[in-house]
Amino acid sequence: MSDKMYHIGLTKDDVEGITAAILPGDPGRVPLIAAQLSHSKPIAQNREYTSWSGTDTGGKEILVMSTGMGGPSTAIAVEELHMLGIDTVIRVGTCGGMQPEVCAGDLIIVSGAVRQEGTSREYVPVEYPAVADLTVTNALKAAAEALHFRHHVGIVQCKDSFYGQHDPKRMPVGYDLMNKWDAWKKAGVLASEMETAALFVVSGILKMRAGAVMLCVWNQERELMGLGNDEVHDSEASIKTAIEAVTNLI
Repeated sequence: MSDKMYHIGLTKDDVEGITAAILPGDPGRVPLIAAQLSHSKPIAQNREYTSWSGTDTGGKEILVMSTGMGGPSTAIAVEELHMLGIDTVIRVGTCGGMQPEVCAGDLIIVSGAVRQEGTSREYVPVEYPAVADLTVTNALKAAAEALHFRHHVGIVQCKDSFYGQHDPKRMPVGYDLMNKWDAWKKAGVLASEMETAALFVVSGILKMRAGAVMLCVWNQERELMGLGNDEVHDSEASIKTAIEAVTNLI
């Protein structure tokens, strides 16, 4: 029987000596992140999981692997990385702002996630919190400060339906989606995305260290308020923050 992980397509030999991984959702972002490391090279590709490796400024090898979109594929990625001996993971992703002070181009360093998705509920009851590892969160915050990137630290909302957020009125359960969205805003939730709750819950149960840093692409609430709301897709700041943090962590 092959020792290759069924979904992510990696073996223990592929990641020998590697303990930390940077996890974008988009496979296309993997080579962009790996390009900021030394001696970067592709090592596997299967389904939504594209994997490269490279070395940081201290000579430590790091894995960069995409997780695809949403909780199910993220949970599979974390499970199989854990089987290979990875103990630290940092998500690099994108999100939509929910508070007026969160502007497009800002970074969100995620301390916790609202579990408004389904994957984590098949691991543990909803009362269990989806929280980041404090050491990883502090490393991300220190990196953003050292690099002088505008950032916020706090909670994000995690959901399964992209269009349920952006067009809730046409959904049969739109009343529930809109009521909860209003509740999260009133509670100070910073942004909305789709993977972090599963990442934190699965990592916590497996006793892995997990954190997340995300680029705010735009903010629909600022647009509704008539405030400036440019759309930003340049992920360089979030990538550099993650690499700086993981270098310090390992």
